[in-house]
Amino acid sequence: MQRHDEHVRADVETATASGPYPWRTVAGAFVAVALVLTAVVAWAERYRPDQGWTRVLEGPSWLDGWFQYDAGWYYSIATDGYFFAPGQQSSIAFFPVYPLGVRGLGALVGDVQVAGSLLGVLAGGFAVLLFGRWVWDRLPRRAAVTAIAVLMLYPYSFFLYGAMYADSLFLLCAVGAFLLLERRWFWAAGLVGALATAGRPVGVAVAVGLVVRTLEIIATDRRDAAAAATVAAGTSPAPVAADASEAHDDPARDAAPGPRTPGPVRVTWQELVQALRGVRTRHLGVLLSASGLAAWCLYLWLEFDNPLAFVDVEAAPGWNQGVGPRTWFKVVYLGTLVKGPYGVAALLTLQALACLCAVLLLRRAWRRFGWGYAAYALVVLLIPIVGTKDFMGTGRYVLVAFPVLAAAGELLTTTPRRWARPVALGVCAALLLLLTSLFGRSVAVS
Repeated sequence: MQRHDEHVRADVETATASGPYPWRTVAGAFVAVALVLTAVVAWAERYRPDQGWTRVLEGPSWLDGWFQYDAGWYYSIATDGYFFAPGQQSSIAFFPVYPLGVRGLGALVGDVQVAGSLLGVLAGGFAVLLFGRWVWDRLPRRAAVTAIAVLMLYPYSFFLYGAMYADSLFLLCAVGAFLLLERRWFWAAGLVGALATAGRPVGVAVAVGLVVRTLEIIATDRRDAAAAATVAAGTSPAPVAADASEAHDDPARDAAPGPRTPGPVRVTWQELVQALRGVRTRHLGVLLSASGLAAWCLYLWLEFDNPLAFVDVEAAPGWNQGVGPRTWFKVVYLGTLVKGPYGVAALLTLQALACLCAVLLLRRAWRRFGWGYAAYALVVLLIPIVGTKDFMGTGRYVLVAFPVLAAAGELLTTTPRRWARPVALGVCAALLLLLTSLFGRSVAVS
């Protein structure tokens, strides 16, 4: 009997959410969290050290806590443009979409600091809404709601609620590009994807994901067309299993009463390769996504005679993110674990654990959402994990790996441990409040 119940529950969990998408509820929840975190930041900001930003912080004082670290670089770009000093920290390390957006919005509201936080929270709100729309079409209702909660309560999601950082705008562009692609608007997806590749160094993940997902769509359409032709010929098409593990279903599961909604049918990698033959002109629109990065490199070449200047400055003193074994094997991180400071070691380890959880969820994301989304998440995670010397900043990169967060939401609703969901969300909420408070005090948390 217990085994029968497990099969029924598994069948229910493969269905997608029913009913209209409750975007008003999601928007209201986002606003509520934003107000709470802004209050936390405003309280914590009173205890941060003076960093000499009096000239910059001309907006309301309760916004000042959202202005930390990289916000100074974005402010400089929005007001004074880019500069490049070889071998030194330079503003060309920061991609242009967000700071140019801050410049334009700042001209409207009359304050660059306010514009930076306003653009961050608006982009964060729309990113959550679009993410919710994306999971609502792919997960059961309870799993979809949990996935939205995971995104809003993820410990580093405070970057969605007003921090003068580019992460929320990048997430908005990434999710938006994939949603447009799902509607078969290939050229529109490519244009929005171009904003992503010109918005963050990991934007290349969007281009990779869009291309792979397009091939997946072509392969699925070809399979559906072949099945329709078979039906029209008067024969029944053979069922296609999502993978080998599902090719031999348990008889008890087949005998389970009630309606069944099959899980997503994935294409094989052989079908992906064969899909190249089905590429048409309309599909090539997704290649526009690479134009954002190409345009940025062209600007750097024309202005500073170095199309990859943003890579070179990563090794500058202070950042020390050069390519090599010292970075790959996290020598600096291991040294911090041994010698301290141990508070920093704890913050770095928390981000390392976030990366580990995300990597472990990659296979689940692939099984549930397919090759394109898995490719996007893999590249988003691989670049910072390999490219950082101590995991600093990786917490923010996990934030934009949205298929992984969706997979986490599904996992929390399908696990037989009923306590896992409330405990995990509770721990995330507590860490979110703690890290937001530390961020408001100018502690480098990510």
